[in-house]
Amino acid sequence: MALIDLLGGSTLGPAECRVLIDNSEVDDLYPALALLEVDADRSSWTTAKLEFDTCRIEDGNWTLADDERIKPWREIHIKAVFGDQQQYLMAGYIRQVKLECPEDQGAAKLVVECQDASLLMDRTHVNQVWAEDDATTDDGQIAATIARRSGQDIRYQGPVFPIQNLNQNATDLRFLKQRADTNGNEMIFLEDALYIGPMRLDLDPQPHILVYAGPDTNCISLSIDDDGHQPDQVQYQLAAETGIQPDVDTVEPDNSLLGTRPATSDATGDFTWQVPRAGRVSDQQARVSAQAAANRAAMRIKGSGELDGSRYANVLRIGETVLVDGAGERYSGRWYVDACTHRFDSNGYRVSFKLLRNAYGDDPSAAASPLAEVV
Repeated sequence: MALIDLLGGSTLGPAECRVLIDNSEVDDLYPALALLEVDADRSSWTTAKLEFDTCRIEDGNWTLADDERIKPWREIHIKAVFGDQQQYLMAGYIRQVKLECPEDQGAAKLVVECQDASLLMDRTHVNQVWAEDDATTDDGQIAATIARRSGQDIRYQGPVFPIQNLNQNATDLRFLKQRADTNGNEMIFLEDALYIGPMRLDLDPQPHILVYAGPDTNCISLSIDDDGHQPDQVQYQLAAETGIQPDVDTVEPDNSLLGTRPATSDATGDFTWQVPRAGRVSDQQARVSAQAAANRAAMRIKGSGELDGSRYANVLRIGETVLVDGAGERYSGRWYVDACTHRFDSNGYRVSFKLLRNAYGDDPSAAASPLAEVV
């Protein structure tokens, strides 16, 4: 069944999708579109895959495969539509086009793979000394410089401290990702900018994921993994002179709690791990890295499942909180969205998701805020 069969129909709900190539909607291509999948993950870039049915016609050309709109580096925008409301799924570029011609001629496919705006920042390898000798820089200045030369709007909200002896030997994209990982920052391409900064746990939550809620249920499945073998605090070594045993300092998670009580170990005694000190880094950088490790470990409760996207009637966004209802007092409440795969096919609009949490308890004061319309 072509994807157009479920767009706008009354039997499978209101969810639709829109695809624009070079800012023009490809209405005429929808009848051949069998699958559209958008994969968003905090640890990587947002990508998309579109699968079209294609065939060779009498003049020897191929439908779609010979279409001038479908070629690498065409700009592409993908949106989800719920009634009269449009919401952003991905904006970027066609990265790769694959023509698949199996033995069964009727099963021929054209697969179009896309990537968000990160693709533009991954084209040129850069060798640059950011700070040498007595000079210093910081991650805010680095982000501002890369923003100017890449033409990308970068919103840096991470830690800022003096850095010495820092060299870049990578594309701007990969270098920024290295720095974000070192500092425990998110690096997420939003609709209009690149966000680099801490987890945004204090944002207003997205609408409820409803589990076993009768006719209002929008969650097809939910699994929760509560891993108790994670440290409550993290140690790091302080700089020391040669021959002297280094001192250690200890940090605890400092992220906002997604619940009423922290998810900590109930075992007797301290639960502390130590992170290695990597190379010649300042005590401040070592502390930032340890703090990042402590905050990651605190997100010890993991959830995964699948949504009926038409019933949810919103795009579930990564890097934001969401409300879960129906999982009991311990596990209901606010969660952080780690990854989502949005899939439009003959079964409708489904969303596979991964969630994270650092606390127990359903906060009754948490309430979903209306989503602003995105056009």
